[in-house]
Amino acid sequence: MKVYSVGGAVRDELLGLPVKDRDHVVVGATPEEMEELGFRAVGKDFPVFLHPETHEEYALARTERKTAKGYKGFEIYASPEVTLNEDLARRDLTINAIAKDEKGNIIDPFGGIPDLEAGILRHISPAFPEDPVRVLRVARFAARFGFRIAPETLSLMNEMVHNGEVEALVPERVWQEIARGLMERKPSRMCYVLRECGALSRILPEIDALFGVPQSPLHHPEIDTGLHVMLVLDHAASRDYPLEVRFSALMHDLGKGVTPAEQWPHHPGHEEKGIGLVRDLCARLRVPNDCRDLAMIATRHHGVAHNASKLDAENIFELLQACDAFRKPGRFEHFLLVCIADFRGRPGYNDSPYPQAERLRSALQAALRVDAGFVAKTASSPAEIREKVARARVEAIEGRV
Repeated sequence: MKVYSVGGAVRDELLGLPVKDRDHVVVGATPEEMEELGFRAVGKDFPVFLHPETHEEYALARTERKTAKGYKGFEIYASPEVTLNEDLARRDLTINAIAKDEKGNIIDPFGGIPDLEAGILRHISPAFPEDPVRVLRVARFAARFGFRIAPETLSLMNEMVHNGEVEALVPERVWQEIARGLMERKPSRMCYVLRECGALSRILPEIDALFGVPQSPLHHPEIDTGLHVMLVLDHAASRDYPLEVRFSALMHDLGKGVTPAEQWPHHPGHEEKGIGLVRDLCARLRVPNDCRDLAMIATRHHGVAHNASKLDAENIFELLQACDAFRKPGRFEHFLLVCIADFRGRPGYNDSPYPQAERLRSALQAALRVDAGFVAKTASSPAEIREKVARARVEAIEGRV
């Protein structure tokens, strides 16, 4: 029995990056032998075990054979006879097929190290198109490392899209990869790669529709809506904003994709138009509620927030109430981060001040200091309570802003 560290851990070590998770391949062992050594079986589709002390994953060397469409359409074969090279050959990219033995020796049968040095994402074998998740994974790795994609690999990705393999992906897996890609260093790169191979129009057609749609050059030097959304997304990533903020940054201008061409470069009512698009996209991909809810609030109200310096206390109160800020001030803060990213996601605006955020933060803090319970005691009906609490909050905001 031989044990090798494989995949991302070896790759990241060679790149000088911190290693988060370490996976292992075990060659020459049976499930019974692993359990006798104290390993706990956890794999459903193939033999995977957790180390009794470190709890790291140890998978028996295996091969795969495509039997049906989709990423689950595989027949798995694991036995002591499967070699390390055979196991590595079933992986997606050369940079993910590097192994290290227990003495620290590097095994690189497919040229992963030269591709790491050259910054290239390259598939290993003609079996690459068998798993449609690989289209998303390649795009995600491009967002993480900034590597370019080998032309022959990009060609295979195009074939996978046009052959309908991407449509076989289940929504939960698509969202998982998209969410991970959004949390990478340059998430726009994921979208650009998906667009280049044709997958963006299949997976996120609402985003794909934004490219080529002009905006007013008075407010958007970048003009193209798709480019603007990518800049907004990357700004959110550069500030290490959480997933729900990055997702909302990606979603906030969906309504501009359905503006009639005769109205370009203006987009009247795009906020309202975008709400249904966001809702449908989130339902289709089974997006978590926190991401969906913030995206819908940001889509509907980001334009109002941009005009916060012109709003009076009554208007600010209405915005806070519409965003449910009194019950969920933390989510409102995330809404402001989306607005900041939207404002700064333009050439020349990367560090520009955005006083609207501080004005709205101050207004919310002032309104939250109103003792709603005390005010409620002076009213005789639920309607009067709401009216008096609202009036008290408007007055508090007026005194602050």
